[in-house]
Amino acid sequence: MENSRHTALGYIYALQAFFAWGVLPIFWKLLSHVPALEILAHRIFWSFVFLAILLLWQKKFQIFKLLRQKKTRNSLLLSSLLIGANWGLFIYAINSNQIIEASLGYYINPIVNVILGIIVLNEKLDKLKLAALLIASISVIYLTIDYGKFPGIALFLAVLFGLYGLVKKTSGIPAIPALTIETFLLTPLAGIFIFYEMWNGSGALFNISPDIDFFLIVTGIVTTLPLYWFAKGAQRIPLSALGFMQYLGPSLMLIIGVLLYDEPFHQKQILAFGLIWCALMLYSISMLRNTRKLKKKIY
Repeated sequence: MENSRHTALGYIYALQAFFAWGVLPIFWKLLSHVPALEILAHRIFWSFVFLAILLLWQKKFQIFKLLRQKKTRNSLLLSSLLIGANWGLFIYAINSNQIIEASLGYYINPIVNVILGIIVLNEKLDKLKLAALLIASISVIYLTIDYGKFPGIALFLAVLFGLYGLVKKTSGIPAIPALTIETFLLTPLAGIFIFYEMWNGSGALFNISPDIDFFLIVTGIVTTLPLYWFAKGAQRIPLSALGFMQYLGPSLMLIIGVLLYDEPFHQKQILAFGLIWCALMLYSISMLRNTRKLKKKIY
């Protein structure tokens, strides 16, 4: 009974995380008249403030001892730069009416993970994953031709988040402590930028409206809460289940972009996204099979 409750809570946590990530474009749109770089600075600064309060409450400030180890410090510095770049590009995409392309980036991300696993970690590619990789590659080439331009935002988002995941995987540091230190490393630059903008009168904080002030401050909460939920969910449910559920986020982004913000979604784009969904289905089936094989070996 206790075990089933533990698992059920895991699914609730994971659904909360992916749903929150999926609807976040609505929140960033509320700040659309604030420059993306300024929003990024607030996101970093207030994320660290929120996490610092959480650590103070939990009395876990010993995590900063991780910075004493050179290898760990370098890993966290690299991951902080990667996640900062990913956040900034995502905010820019949303507020420049490119939600659909941003969602495409997170559809492509699992395929980027496969490629990084092969190149960096020498992971083997089964037939289903190879088929998924080929189909996804064809769809990206097709989209590039259809757009008449390289889908840079989508691919950069996918690669940045893929590299971030790779660094996190090889470092072995839990999600919340790692994010605390990552935001801590970026906060001095973010803080200087925010206070400089306030000093010269061009900053949005305390200069436009109380609503904007509130939205800027809660960027920290909307950034860290979904990650906390994801970490709690990942501890409780199978990786294969997370693999299927992760597509909820970009699917919601796509729906929001088309229905709420009237972004164009043509027949050719539907075909390309359909190919990517097929690739992701093959990828997920492969993950599910591998998980079942691993369980048989264990038991």
